[in-house]
Amino acid sequence: MKKLIALLLAGVMTMSLLTACGGNDGAKADETVTDAAGAENEADSADAAGAESEANDADAAGTEDAADAESGADAEAGEVSEALADGVLTVGTNAEFPPFEYVDDNGEPDGFDVALIKAIGEKLGVEVEVENMEFESLVAAIGSKIDVAIAGMTVTDERKESVDFSDAYYDAVQYVIVPEGSDIASAADLAGKAIGVQLGTTGDFIATDDVEGSEVSRYNKAVDAVNDLINGRVDCVIIDKNPALVFESTFEGQVKAIPGEQFEFGVEEYAIAVPKGDAAMLSQVNKALEEIKADGTFDELVKQYIEN
Repeated sequence: MKKLIALLLAGVMTMSLLTACGGNDGAKADETVTDAAGAENEADSADAAGAESEANDADAAGTEDAADAESGADAEAGEVSEALADGVLTVGTNAEFPPFEYVDDNGEPDGFDVALIKAIGEKLGVEVEVENMEFESLVAAIGSKIDVAIAGMTVTDERKESVDFSDAYYDAVQYVIVPEGSDIASAADLAGKAIGVQLGTTGDFIATDDVEGSEVSRYNKAVDAVNDLINGRVDCVIIDKNPALVFESTFEGQVKAIPGEQFEFGVEEYAIAVPKGDAAMLSQVNKALEEIKADGTFDELVKQYIEN
């Protein structure tokens, strides 16, 4: 009997042990599965958060880049030359070159160029002050004594080394003024002649560099050269077409103006000289000039000052 009871107790203990062992393994397995699922969920959450963060960063960066681009465009569009900060455009000219510039009956500079730069100043919303100066000193004064220069000034490579030029506003050609009855009629006829020119002009360059054996007399005022022509001190005067025609009319019967084509002179472009490197000034002047041509103001000035 005691043996039977002992065997029964041993069986119960064995079953308990087996149950206990089986229960622990199941718990561990469940715990492992739970841990793996948790880790996977954490990884998914981390990936999602990272992706969302990257997307937000990209959106922010894109927005910032767009804002920067817009800001840059606005800055460029609204760029204003420092020279105009005081609300005044100081302009240099040489009022000895009719009809582009001359002194009116009130002693003030007038002419096509003066009217044109005043119209440009109106477009820019600034006051225009015109300084009458020697032509030769204009380029050197730009950026210091004056803001820009307009004086029937031809665009040349030499001048481009010191200043920038606006878009061209007028095409011109040199003429030769001779006394009535002169036999000068071609480029060959200029060789060895006494030629009067306005200092620093294209006529000066032609007479000095292109005419063989010339004797060049330079004047600050074109009219002084023409007076010396009438008085026999020079054989001819080389000057731009429009002033030449004005002098021919003023001194009718004493001089005649011959087209530059007969002397193989090329076409030149007049433009406004601005400080070297002042991109804002150049842009503003060109924009105003374009508007003046588009709205008919330019054509009206041509009729008023040049055609008449």
